[in-house]
Amino acid sequence: MLKHQNRIRSHVKDHIMIYIFMIVLFITGIIFGAITVNSMTFIQKQDLFFHLDKYMTQVHSEDTVHSKDILKRSFFFHFKYLALFFLLGITIIGVPAIWLLLFIKGVVIGFSVGFIVNQLGLKGLLLATLSIAPQNLLTIPIYIFASSLAMIFSLTLWYKLVGRTVTRSLKQPFLQYSYIFIILVIGALGSSLIETFVANEAFKALLKTSIYSILILI
Repeated sequence: MLKHQNRIRSHVKDHIMIYIFMIVLFITGIIFGAITVNSMTFIQKQDLFFHLDKYMTQVHSEDTVHSKDILKRSFFFHFKYLALFFLLGITIIGVPAIWLLLFIKGVVIGFSVGFIVNQLGLKGLLLATLSIAPQNLLTIPIYIFASSLAMIFSLTLWYKLVGRTVTRSLKQPFLQYSYIFIILVIGALGSSLIETFVANEAFKALLKTSIYSILILI
Protein backbone atom coordinates (compact mmCIF):
# COMPACT_ATOMS: atom_id res chain seq x y z
CA MET A 1 0.00 0.00 0.00
CA LEU A 2 2.78 2.39 0.98
CA LYS A 3 4.60 1.49 -2.24
CA HIS A 4 1.58 2.48 -4.33
CA GLN A 5 1.20 5.75 -2.42
CA ASN A 6 4.84 6.60 -3.06
CA ARG A 7 4.42 5.84 -6.77
CA ILE A 8 1.35 8.09 -6.95
CA ARG A 9 3.16 10.93 -5.17
CA SER A 10 6.16 10.49 -7.45
CA HIS A 11 3.93 10.49 -10.54
CA VAL A 12 2.11 13.67 -9.50
CA LYS A 13 5.39 15.37 -8.59
CA ASP A 14 6.92 14.50 -11.97
CA HIS A 15 3.92 15.84 -13.88
CA ILE A 16 2.71 18.57 -11.52
CA MET A 17 2.69 21.25 -14.24
CA ILE A 18 0.35 19.18 -16.41
CA TYR A 19 -2.07 18.69 -13.52
CA ILE A 20 -1.98 22.39 -12.68
CA PHE A 21 -2.58 23.28 -16.33
CA MET A 22 -5.58 20.95 -16.52
CA ILE A 23 -7.07 22.32 -13.31
CA VAL A 24 -6.68 25.90 -14.56
CA LEU A 25 -8.18 24.92 -17.92
CA PHE A 26 -11.18 23.34 -16.22
CA ILE A 27 -11.73 26.34 -13.95
CA THR A 28 -11.47 28.61 -17.00
CA GLY A 29 -14.23 26.54 -18.60
CA ILE A 30 -16.43 26.98 -15.53
CA ILE A 31 -15.89 30.74 -15.56
CA PHE A 32 -16.59 30.92 -19.30
CA GLY A 33 -19.80 28.93 -18.83
CA ALA A 34 -20.97 31.22 -16.05
CA ILE A 35 -20.16 34.34 -18.08
CA THR A 36 -22.08 32.92 -21.06
CA VAL A 37 -25.27 33.04 -18.98
CA ASN A 38 -24.99 36.82 -18.70
CA SER A 39 -24.58 37.16 -22.47
CA MET A 40 -27.91 35.43 -23.16
CA THR A 41 -30.89 37.51 -24.21
CA PHE A 42 -34.03 37.70 -22.09
CA ILE A 43 -35.93 35.54 -24.61
CA GLN A 44 -33.21 32.88 -24.56
CA LYS A 45 -33.25 32.78 -20.77
CA GLN A 46 -37.03 32.53 -20.65
CA ASP A 47 -37.08 29.74 -23.21
CA LEU A 48 -34.45 27.75 -21.31
CA PHE A 49 -36.16 28.41 -17.98
CA PHE A 50 -39.41 27.12 -19.46
CA HIS A 51 -37.76 23.73 -20.01
CA LEU A 52 -36.26 23.79 -16.51
CA ASP A 53 -39.64 24.62 -14.99
CA LYS A 54 -41.26 21.86 -17.05
CA TYR A 55 -38.72 19.37 -15.70
CA MET A 56 -39.32 20.54 -12.13
CA THR A 57 -43.06 20.15 -12.65
CA GLN A 58 -42.52 16.58 -13.85
CA VAL A 59 -40.38 15.80 -10.83
CA HIS A 60 -42.94 17.33 -8.50
CA SER A 61 -45.74 15.26 -10.06
CA GLU A 62 -43.48 12.14 -10.06
CA ASP A 63 -43.84 11.94 -13.85
CA THR A 64 -40.17 11.15 -14.31
CA VAL A 65 -37.98 8.35 -15.54
CA HIS A 66 -37.06 5.52 -13.18
CA SER A 67 -33.83 5.58 -11.21
CA LYS A 68 -32.50 2.68 -13.29
CA ASP A 69 -32.84 4.77 -16.47
CA ILE A 70 -31.13 7.76 -14.85
CA LEU A 71 -28.27 5.53 -13.71
CA LYS A 72 -27.84 4.00 -17.18
CA ARG A 73 -27.89 7.37 -18.93
CA SER A 74 -25.47 8.97 -16.47
CA PHE A 75 -22.97 6.11 -16.49
CA PHE A 76 -23.08 5.72 -20.27
CA PHE A 77 -22.31 9.43 -20.65
CA HIS A 78 -19.31 9.20 -18.30
CA PHE A 79 -18.13 6.01 -19.98
CA LYS A 80 -18.18 7.65 -23.43
CA TYR A 81 -16.32 10.71 -22.14
CA LEU A 82 -13.63 8.63 -20.43
CA ALA A 83 -13.35 6.38 -23.49
CA LEU A 84 -12.68 9.47 -25.60
CA PHE A 85 -9.95 10.57 -23.20
CA PHE A 86 -8.45 7.07 -23.33
CA LEU A 87 -8.46 6.88 -27.13
CA LEU A 88 -7.10 10.40 -27.56
CA GLY A 89 -4.32 9.54 -25.12
CA ILE A 90 -3.03 6.73 -27.32
CA THR A 91 -2.75 9.09 -30.27
CA ILE A 92 0.03 11.60 -30.73
CA ILE A 93 -2.19 14.40 -32.04
CA GLY A 94 -5.00 14.04 -29.51
CA VAL A 95 -3.77 16.55 -26.91
CA PRO A 96 -5.73 19.59 -28.24
CA ALA A 97 -8.91 17.48 -28.31
CA ILE A 98 -8.25 16.41 -24.70
CA TRP A 99 -8.00 20.07 -23.71
CA LEU A 100 -11.22 20.85 -25.56
CA LEU A 101 -13.18 18.03 -23.92
CA LEU A 102 -12.11 19.07 -20.42
CA PHE A 103 -12.84 22.72 -21.19
CA ILE A 104 -16.33 21.84 -22.46
CA LYS A 105 -17.03 19.86 -19.28
CA GLY A 106 -16.12 22.94 -17.26
CA VAL A 107 -18.33 25.13 -19.46
CA VAL A 108 -21.31 22.82 -18.97
CA ILE A 109 -20.98 22.86 -15.19
CA GLY A 110 -20.40 26.62 -15.07
CA PHE A 111 -23.34 27.32 -17.36
CA SER A 112 -25.69 24.94 -15.51
CA VAL A 113 -24.97 26.39 -12.08
CA GLY A 114 -24.77 29.95 -13.40
CA PHE A 115 -28.12 29.73 -15.16
CA ILE A 116 -29.98 28.25 -12.19
CA VAL A 117 -28.53 30.81 -9.80
CA ASN A 118 -29.16 33.64 -12.28
CA GLN A 119 -32.82 32.70 -12.55
CA LEU A 120 -33.60 31.65 -8.99
CA GLY A 121 -31.04 33.47 -6.84
CA LEU A 122 -30.29 31.87 -3.47
CA LYS A 123 -33.00 29.27 -4.03
CA GLY A 124 -31.24 28.36 -7.27
CA LEU A 125 -27.96 28.02 -5.38
CA LEU A 126 -29.65 25.58 -3.01
CA LEU A 127 -31.12 23.70 -5.97
CA ALA A 128 -27.74 23.52 -7.73
CA THR A 129 -26.03 22.40 -4.51
CA LEU A 130 -28.42 19.47 -4.17
CA SER A 131 -28.72 18.45 -7.81
CA ILE A 132 -25.30 19.22 -9.32
CA ALA A 133 -22.68 19.39 -6.57
CA PRO A 134 -22.84 15.89 -4.97
CA GLN A 135 -21.87 13.80 -8.01
CA ASN A 136 -19.42 16.40 -9.30
CA LEU A 137 -17.37 16.18 -6.11
CA LEU A 138 -16.29 12.82 -7.54
CA THR A 139 -16.76 13.46 -11.27
CA ILE A 140 -14.54 16.55 -11.49
CA PRO A 141 -11.39 14.91 -10.00
CA ILE A 142 -11.98 11.86 -12.22
CA TYR A 143 -12.20 13.98 -15.37
CA ILE A 144 -9.19 16.10 -14.47
CA PHE A 145 -7.10 13.03 -13.65
CA ALA A 146 -8.27 11.18 -16.79
CA SER A 147 -7.50 14.11 -19.09
CA SER A 148 -4.12 14.69 -17.43
CA LEU A 149 -3.22 11.01 -17.70
CA ALA A 150 -4.27 10.94 -21.36
CA MET A 151 -2.12 13.99 -22.07
CA ILE A 152 0.86 12.47 -20.25
CA PHE A 153 0.59 9.21 -22.18
CA SER A 154 0.19 11.05 -25.49
CA LEU A 155 3.30 13.10 -24.76
CA THR A 156 5.14 9.90 -23.83
CA LEU A 157 4.34 8.50 -27.27
CA TRP A 158 5.52 11.73 -28.86
CA TYR A 159 8.84 11.75 -27.00
CA LYS A 160 9.40 8.12 -27.93
CA LEU A 161 8.63 8.89 -31.57
CA VAL A 162 11.17 11.71 -31.77
CA GLY A 163 13.72 9.61 -29.88
CA ARG A 164 14.08 11.77 -26.78
CA THR A 165 13.59 8.98 -24.30
CA VAL A 166 15.37 5.73 -23.68
CA THR A 167 14.11 3.10 -26.08
CA ARG A 168 11.93 0.65 -24.19
CA SER A 169 8.71 -1.24 -24.70
CA LEU A 170 5.46 0.64 -24.22
CA LYS A 171 3.64 -2.52 -23.22
CA GLN A 172 3.98 -1.98 -19.47
CA PRO A 173 3.09 1.75 -19.53
CA PHE A 174 0.08 0.97 -21.75
CA LEU A 175 -1.13 -1.74 -19.39
CA GLN A 176 -0.81 0.66 -16.44
CA TYR A 177 -2.60 3.34 -18.45
CA SER A 178 -5.45 0.94 -19.25
CA TYR A 179 -5.65 -0.31 -15.66
CA ILE A 180 -5.97 3.21 -14.27
CA PHE A 181 -8.72 4.06 -16.74
CA ILE A 182 -10.64 0.96 -15.65
CA ILE A 183 -10.43 2.28 -12.08
CA LEU A 184 -11.64 5.68 -13.29
CA VAL A 185 -14.62 4.07 -15.04
CA ILE A 186 -15.50 2.33 -11.77
CA GLY A 187 -15.22 5.71 -10.07
CA ALA A 188 -17.56 7.16 -12.70
CA LEU A 189 -20.06 4.44 -11.81
CA GLY A 190 -19.84 5.65 -8.23
CA SER A 191 -20.54 9.18 -9.43
CA SER A 192 -23.58 7.96 -11.36
CA LEU A 193 -24.86 6.16 -8.26
CA ILE A 194 -24.50 9.37 -6.25
CA GLU A 195 -26.31 11.33 -8.96
CA THR A 196 -29.15 8.80 -9.09
CA PHE A 197 -29.71 7.94 -5.45
CA VAL A 198 -28.41 11.03 -3.64
CA ALA A 199 -28.60 14.13 -5.84
CA ASN A 200 -31.75 13.14 -7.72
CA GLU A 201 -33.57 12.02 -4.58
CA ALA A 202 -32.55 15.18 -2.72
CA PHE A 203 -33.71 17.24 -5.70
CA LYS A 204 -37.09 15.52 -5.70
CA ALA A 205 -37.42 15.88 -1.93
CA LEU A 206 -36.70 19.61 -2.19
CA LEU A 207 -39.33 20.11 -4.89
CA LYS A 208 -41.90 18.33 -2.75
CA THR A 209 -41.46 20.88 0.02
CA SER A 210 -43.01 24.34 0.21
CA ILE A 211 -39.91 25.70 -1.59
CA TYR A 212 -41.28 24.35 -4.86
CA SER A 213 -44.36 26.56 -4.66
CA ILE A 214 -42.02 29.52 -4.21
CA LEU A 215 -39.89 28.50 -7.20
CA ILE A 216 -42.76 28.24 -9.67
CA LEU A 217 -43.98 31.72 -8.72
CA ILE A 218 -40.66 33.35 -9.69
